[in-house]
Amino acid sequence: MAGATHDSDEDGHLSSDSSFYGDIDDRARLEEEEEAAAQNFDPSRYWSNHHHLLPVTAAASRAKAHTSSSSPSKALYNPYEGRLCGRQLSESVEDFLKRLPPRTTHVSLSCPWIFIANPHARSRPTDYDQRSFMQAAEGLLDEFTEQKNNMEKAMAGKAKEIITKKLAPLRKVLEERLLAKAKETKLTSGKWMLFPDPEHVNDQWAIVAEATVNRELGTAAKAAPDNGDGDRAPRLICVYTKDFSDLEDVKRVLERMLELGLVKGKGVGGAEKGIYYKVDAFTELGVSSGNEWGLKPSLYASKALLDGGKK
Repeated sequence: MAGATHDSDEDGHLSSDSSFYGDIDDRARLEEEEEAAAQNFDPSRYWSNHHHLLPVTAAASRAKAHTSSSSPSKALYNPYEGRLCGRQLSESVEDFLKRLPPRTTHVSLSCPWIFIANPHARSRPTDYDQRSFMQAAEGLLDEFTEQKNNMEKAMAGKAKEIITKKLAPLRKVLEERLLAKAKETKLTSGKWMLFPDPEHVNDQWAIVAEATVNRELGTAAKAAPDNGDGDRAPRLICVYTKDFSDLEDVKRVLERMLELGLVKGKGVGGAEKGIYYKVDAFTELGVSSGNEWGLKPSLYASKALLDGGKK
């Protein structure tokens, strides 16, 4: 349930997704809502309500034309070149931030997210085999579901806690197999997730954008525009790394985010809040808080990682 807190995992141990580190239920729910807003966007409804924002599209078209004529260096990396929603190589970060401030930029068909890439990235995302991953992953999830159903039938009448504890090793194997399949099919990207309040989203996004372009963070970043909620709900900012299994790089990005003041705040009872890292493979599968397989949506928690652990 959104807003609920869970201080222990299903084995009774303190969970990295507990409220001690932050409300992962709310964060996972917010990420789902932002993804859904992008995927289910209705352009006719949007333009009927936001026709006055057409100058934004015109400004982006001018930026695209300027980019085409200036012919930036081919050595630089930008998968968002020529797209309204992304920073252009010919565009300063300052101009990009002025053109697409997340707080007041409205979600649209051409701008479901606001993107910026590290133009100097050495490790760049590669095409992954989505079909192979999804087929294999769905088979693994179905297999686990069958095992779970059989175990629950065999242990009918037993306490739920006992059944859950018996399922824990199977769930761990499932996670490991899903991540191995993601590696095999080159779906290795993942992201640290920030959830600033709307009044702070522009400031935090500016820090992330500058640091991304200056090679201080990962391969790219994105921010959620206004999906119609205005200032009523936190926004999502994702900071991407190329490979979730490259723990050194994942931690390096986290530590730089900490230095930049992006990882801060207090949670329930004054406890220090953290942030979470989610693999894109789990986003593809729709693994969210309270999912039917009992998988944790996040792979890493900042507090545990900074304390020397992983989760």
